[in-house]
Amino acid sequence: MFIDYAQINIAAGKGGDGAVTFRREKYVPKGGPSGGNGGKGGDVIFVASSNLSTLLDYRYKKNYAAEDGDAGANSLKDGKNGKDILVLVPVGTIIKDAGTEKVLYDLNKNGMKIVVAKGGRGGKGNSNFATPTNQTPRYAEDGKPGEEIKVILELKLIADVGLVGFPNAGKSTLISTISEAKPKIADYPFTTLEPNLGIVRYKEYQSFTVADIPGIIEGASQGKGLGLLFLRHIERTEILLFLIDSQSEDYQKDFSILLKELKTHSKILAQKKKIISISKSDLLSEQDIIKLKKKKFRRADSPTLVFSSATRNGIQELLDYLWKELTLLHKEVEA
Repeated sequence: MFIDYAQINIAAGKGGDGAVTFRREKYVPKGGPSGGNGGKGGDVIFVASSNLSTLLDYRYKKNYAAEDGDAGANSLKDGKNGKDILVLVPVGTIIKDAGTEKVLYDLNKNGMKIVVAKGGRGGKGNSNFATPTNQTPRYAEDGKPGEEIKVILELKLIADVGLVGFPNAGKSTLISTISEAKPKIADYPFTTLEPNLGIVRYKEYQSFTVADIPGIIEGASQGKGLGLLFLRHIERTEILLFLIDSQSEDYQKDFSILLKELKTHSKILAQKKKIISISKSDLLSEQDIIKLKKKKFRRADSPTLVFSSATRNGIQELLDYLWKELTLLHKEVEA
């Protein structure tokens, strides 16, 4: 089951209390203070792992606590630090404060580690408070509490290309054709109920990733349909590939509706490079395909690409164009 949202409670460990003890040695009837310091409480550390792909575990376990530090002991012995707790999440997980919904951290690289809740400092033992005027202090410091916070976890898939289109536009068929991803495919709307991520092997030692989300319908930005629930998964993509069904009555209108829903949902999505494609070209005549390739779409950033996943006609041209645009974008970033 794909889960991309969860809310959990995390608590770092409390620091151990400082000790109040005195030396008890033969021939030293009034030994000085010897209380050790308390150990530090454990931290709560989040780690991004490419071995995970869902937040499912956090739907069932809601509370995560690090270990408390041990109290100080006599003979100036400090208490042990509490053990940290590691919380593994998929790469692409965003951590938000549940109270304010402010983004705290973005774990977008494999192996990235973030201390989200710090353990409390251990208290000082009475050996730290001896002075010339008070050589036998009978007090120590309590350990400090660890940080506690309720956080929201949101997963955003990281992909190079995001597929955008109405339900049944052929997105799932395309991703199954160009990658090893095997989404459910059928001739009715909303076959795709969760995002799919596919790796496209373009050429030897060259590849890119494509994300497929449930189809968007008009009114999605107001909560209609399923696509809005998963739009966050294409916010990280560099390119948006729009799929328009070849059997549409108005190609430009379809594109405009999709673009409007994306802009309403997110300014980030509106700024992405937009590539237009017409799917299911096997249902068109050669003359219609030639006309479509010459068609100019308003507010698009590409010529019109026409392809059929069923016959693979136009697939290589589509991949070549996507690779060229991704290469150009990467060069711009490096510059």
